[in-house]
Amino acid sequence: MTGAQRLPLPAALVAQARAYADGGAAPAEPRDAATVVLLRDGPTGPEVYLLRRQGSMAFAGGMCVFPGGGVDRRDFDDELVDRGLWAGPSPREWAARLGCEEPQARALVCAAVRETFEESGVLLAGPGPAEVVADTTAADWEADRVALESRELSLTAFLEKRSLVLRTDLLGAWSGWLTPVFEPRRYRTWFFVARLPEGQLTRDVSSESSSVTWLPAAEAVDQVERGEISMLPPTWLTCLEVAQHAGAAGVLAAAGGRTVEMFMPEVVADGGDFILSTPARYAALVDAR
Repeated sequence: MTGAQRLPLPAALVAQARAYADGGAAPAEPRDAATVVLLRDGPTGPEVYLLRRQGSMAFAGGMCVFPGGGVDRRDFDDELVDRGLWAGPSPREWAARLGCEEPQARALVCAAVRETFEESGVLLAGPGPAEVVADTTAADWEADRVALESRELSLTAFLEKRSLVLRTDLLGAWSGWLTPVFEPRRYRTWFFVARLPEGQLTRDVSSESSSVTWLPAAEAVDQVERGEISMLPPTWLTCLEVAQHAGAAGVLAAAGGRTVEMFMPEVVADGGDFILSTPARYAALVDAR
């Protein structure tokens, strides 16, 4: 165990884990999801874009999270590739990076790009494989974003309408987290990283968030430890790891050599507290806190 004493679990979560261990609950089927750590360079290191989820949300209410969400059935549309709307590493290459089958990898990449646009207004797409959209703040872009969010418009139809290609090369694979078995809502989430494209601006557009902010990754870690904001452990650990790099370029370079291994935390005792287990690669980072 890493010694992450700074993130003790709430009593309610410990009770859920005990109920499951005693046979009082059955595990829920996890849903596939994608989340994107949106990055920009700041004066003290990489900054991350965070959304504070509405306190009324059933899952992670009040928590600070990265843009993302569940995979939609239309994210599996293979026409997107067949119609030449995909640029960058192929779905087969992404499958190797993400540790899953090719159709699932294609859907995860599509979900990552779609959810980032829906929740931040940032679009990882361009007129060609070496270009990226410079501005998505106009009213017509907002209308398309709302149509995507409401599922009135599919990602494939959106890209065709705009004569754009998906810039999958702007994404990097980072990590994978599976919600513990005792949680009533479970997600199998692939974490991606991406730099904020030049000229684009984030916008507070998500209906699921009460506020949004850019924070230096290191400051986000500190604010969690001071109790000023709340995060689920995977988000906190991701911020901690990102903070080890001098800038966004270093984070993306690190992602270039990664393949994702899905990790499911378990509740373990730590003195008088209960905490979640974490992957071994975070041990030294957490112990150094």
